[in-house]
Amino acid sequence: MPSLDDITRFQTSLRPDDVAWLHALVTDWQIIADLSFSDLVLWVPDSEAKGMWAGAQIRPTTGPTTLLEDMAGTFLPAGRVDQLEEALASGRIGSVYVETLPDGREVRVELIPVRRVDSTIAVIARRNAEPGLRGGGTLETAYFEAAGVLAEMIRGGEFPLPGSRSDLADSLRVGDGFVRTDSAGTVRYASPNAMSAYRRLGLVGDLVGTQLGHVTSGLVDRRPTDRGARGILGGDASTEAEIENAAASLLLRVIPLRSNSARDGSLILLRDVTELRLRERELVSKEATIREIHHRVKNNLQTVAALLRLQGRRTELPEARAALDDAVRRVGSIALVHETLSQSFEDNVAFDQIADRLLRTVLDVAEETFGAGRVHADRIGSFGVLPGSVATPLAMVLTELIQNASAHAFDEQGGTLTLAVNRIRDRIRLRVSDDGSGLPADFDPAGSLGLSIVTTLVEGELHGSLAFEQRAGGGTTVAISFGV
Repeated sequence: MPSLDDITRFQTSLRPDDVAWLHALVTDWQIIADLSFSDLVLWVPDSEAKGMWAGAQIRPTTGPTTLLEDMAGTFLPAGRVDQLEEALASGRIGSVYVETLPDGREVRVELIPVRRVDSTIAVIARRNAEPGLRGGGTLETAYFEAAGVLAEMIRGGEFPLPGSRSDLADSLRVGDGFVRTDSAGTVRYASPNAMSAYRRLGLVGDLVGTQLGHVTSGLVDRRPTDRGARGILGGDASTEAEIENAAASLLLRVIPLRSNSARDGSLILLRDVTELRLRERELVSKEATIREIHHRVKNNLQTVAALLRLQGRRTELPEARAALDDAVRRVGSIALVHETLSQSFEDNVAFDQIADRLLRTVLDVAEETFGAGRVHADRIGSFGVLPGSVATPLAMVLTELIQNASAHAFDEQGGTLTLAVNRIRDRIRLRVSDDGSGLPADFDPAGSLGLSIVTTLVEGELHGSLAFEQRAGGGTTVAISFGV
């Protein structure tokens, strides 16, 4: 189905300002379709005056549709529907004709000229297959009356309303809650959903006959804007806002109406979003709790590391001191992941920063052993964002491999340790390489506690695979592959 832009650009001679006006109209015309229980089709004139093109369409959410097939992009030759061409030429509202559908139903089509500045640039066909079947209750009467005022505003070039629109404007529908006020701000009609929303806000009694701004300002605990509820609901300007008190939260959209170039009150759409806001607050509270847990886990792990470090200083046996130092580094790598998670609103980690901090430990250990500047560490590629369940075991794996390389790969001349990452969608291939002395002839990863930990984490926690490779030019590479 072609877009309005496609049709206006290639089939009409409308100016860019006219096209922008039509875009603003179709952005907001769901309200008119719902209020009039009708389909709407926007017809624009052909550039060569050979007929008219259906540029856009909308179906109502409040009633059945007459558009059994999409009409946007349809060409109607000149002379096929005289009333359509007459409405475009005269700019008068009210032209009506009857169309028969393939299933035999008759459709009443009312034409609304679309005016901008001093000319009619398009025509809206308002289509209704049940003009006499819908009852004349107060809701239907209020809906039709508001739709008629909006149609007159379109014909007079007063709708769509000027100014920017927020996402809130698109989220509200007529069926969510509908209030009609007069020029003094007095409520003439409030739909059952609107009454239910105000009852939840704390209203006692009826809305009809009251000053909506005054009633609302007495119910809310705080002002949604500097103007307060009375200013928002005064109907002087198109406005979107949220009002709330301890009991409920309501979204509001105020659409000023005009009749014969004079104020004719306003149309207010509203929705009760109390449950949504409660869930949002619960989610925020849950996220804060999770971050606090990660923060406390990090603190506890750092306390454990400090105790192990203290015990290592009091231990005289070199083997025991080395084992405690290894334990301190392992606990520290886990604490690093929890520290990152405690600063995030999600259970995801930008792992590059963690990998770089772990690589810096190579330089710290190497400086103690070989002196400053003898060992270099580089990272190539990016891990991207990883879930916390992957980040924790991966940090442990890198800690063990980095520590093993810094302790056993290099002689007094030092060398380079490289961490190369290749991520393709949800698969990561990781190579930890050094240019050191290489693997010994009797190499057995099971004989080393650190490499046993690496194997267990890669295969058990990451559900991946690893291999130890001798580099052709000297040194060792550990190749790891896993999914995220």
